[in-house]
Amino acid sequence: MEPFVHPDLEAEVAAIGGRYALFKEARLPFEGREVLYLVGYGLFDTACCGLGGCGYALVPGFVVEWKSRRTADGQPVSLVEPVTDEAVRRRVARLIREREAVQEVRFAVEGR
Repeated sequence: MEPFVHPDLEAEVAAIGGRYALFKEARLPFEGREVLYLVGYGLFDTACCGLGGCGYALVPGFVVEWKSRRTADGQPVSLVEPVTDEAVRRRVARLIREREAVQEVRFAVEGR
């Protein structure tokens, strides 16, 4: 189990080649459980080599406790179980891509 601090949505972050932000938080029913995922975008509009962008999803894991506490500065915290099984990751990624306009689905604990 891992604590997950819910980020402020739509807070754009400037980066060297552009900017990115998370703009949506959702729970996806999956085989009797719920998967928490976030959707964001990246824009590459200040890079020297051209313009571009992409949509992406970040998957913290299966929801164990939903917003059960808060950080000292008031951010909600959920308890999640990372998705570590590769076959489950493929199925979850496919479902997210069917629901969202994203090119990339990343899991919180890669390579485990």
